[in-house]
Amino acid sequence: MEALEARRAEQKRLGNQDKVIERHRDGRMTARERVDVFFDVDTFQEMGAFAHHHAKDFGMDRKRMPGDGVITGVGQVDGQAVAMCSQDFMVNGGTLGQVHADKIVDAIIYAGKTGIPVVTINDSGGARIQEGVDALTGYSRVFRQNVLMSGVVPQIAVIAGPCAGGAAYSPALMDFVVMTKRHAQLFITGPEVIRAVTGQQCSAEEVGGALMHASVSGNVHFVAEDDADALRIVKKLLSYLPPNNLRDPPHAPSKSIDLTPDARLDALVPSDPKTPLDMRAAIDAIFDVDSFFEVHALFAKNILVGFARLDGIVVGVVANQPLFKAGTLDIDAADKAARFIQFCDAFNIPLISLMDVPGFLPGLSQERGGIIRHGSKMLFAWASATVPKISLILRKAYGGAYIAMDSKAMGADLVFAWPSAEIAVLGAEGAINILFRNELKQAADPKARAAEIAVDYRQKFASPWQAAESNQLTDVIEPSRSRAVLSLALRNTLNKREARPAKKHGNIAL
Repeated sequence: MEALEARRAEQKRLGNQDKVIERHRDGRMTARERVDVFFDVDTFQEMGAFAHHHAKDFGMDRKRMPGDGVITGVGQVDGQAVAMCSQDFMVNGGTLGQVHADKIVDAIIYAGKTGIPVVTINDSGGARIQEGVDALTGYSRVFRQNVLMSGVVPQIAVIAGPCAGGAAYSPALMDFVVMTKRHAQLFITGPEVIRAVTGQQCSAEEVGGALMHASVSGNVHFVAEDDADALRIVKKLLSYLPPNNLRDPPHAPSKSIDLTPDARLDALVPSDPKTPLDMRAAIDAIFDVDSFFEVHALFAKNILVGFARLDGIVVGVVANQPLFKAGTLDIDAADKAARFIQFCDAFNIPLISLMDVPGFLPGLSQERGGIIRHGSKMLFAWASATVPKISLILRKAYGGAYIAMDSKAMGADLVFAWPSAEIAVLGAEGAINILFRNELKQAADPKARAAEIAVDYRQKFASPWQAAESNQLTDVIEPSRSRAVLSLALRNTLNKREARPAKKHGNIAL
């Protein structure tokens, strides 16, 4: 027993205390502290605690590497089992070799077998050079397991330190990435390599910092202040998710639905059709108080995605945000929405679409950048999703963007619209420029005549009544009734079952 306790103590020894103090001063935890903070007290069961590399080259035989630089195991988070891999930068720089990879792969396989989420904390100097191709093979096996478990169990990556080169691809293959603001880097080639190869000068923050990835590249979904905040974000995220693809989300439906109208929603509609509506205010009024948990908040702000609860039922929300780029869909917005829709569908999370979209963003850069290909990802995601899908059209829903936000013909189970909704191929201004250009040139007062035509166009060709008469709407509702109507619709659709043609998989336009 004494020998066993001694071995365990050796595995848990923190190493250089000065470095530990330095990490604490910077708001960073050790690998084991991250594990202890994340899991319910005394519930973590470590796997492979005594495993380590035995190669006798480059002096590695003279180094003790507790756990081979990664702590793996399973524990309870608010009573729910979760698997974790926490890389230990204080053990040989947290570098990945054969045994290190074995432990991560074993943890992911275990998560798949038992149907539980997996969380990885990335803090590593990269591939262990001394192990050569074995290190590269280790990365390959990790990536493969990430792919095999995609859509089977939720996978969440935390970037809490260096994550460079091949190591960056494992987080990219997972469902969500949380990254700390300081001391974390995520890139394929760093500033030195970029400078040596291209001559271009850049900082580590510019090429691989959290804010850059969260707002520009879109690789990061959540930015955390420090380690503790990152772990808090992961716990909150898990509170919306099922443990695996065969289970439902943690719904806690209220015993009754509050059907009381909410006047706040009536007040949201501006009198001027050109004045943007704040979609976040609509979300706050429709869904349970403080339940909206936004994903990708800093990326493609013209569309909002995130999880919420509606009378206790977990849903995924996809909503245009007219306060940014007028709510148009562009390349980044399409990618952001499509990925979120696919995640929700994989894990049985109902989807609610809130529309106020004037179209796809026009422009040379968008066309040359592949807006057709990127926009089709949204179409593919909606059409392939079999979870309950409910749409609400608040104001504008024009052209292909109306379809890309999930129209009835695209597969929405129920579609509602406010009286202020405009559903048409083009907005009034665009239609006037095409259809009435010559008439306006001859008018005594072109502006006044254009205003008259716009009113007539909206009434005859863009009103929700026309769409309702064509059976493309379930109902036209007062804004104040939105929460009650959507909640009832969600309850009625929750047991939906829908099959798809037998096939290996579709071919999304990646």
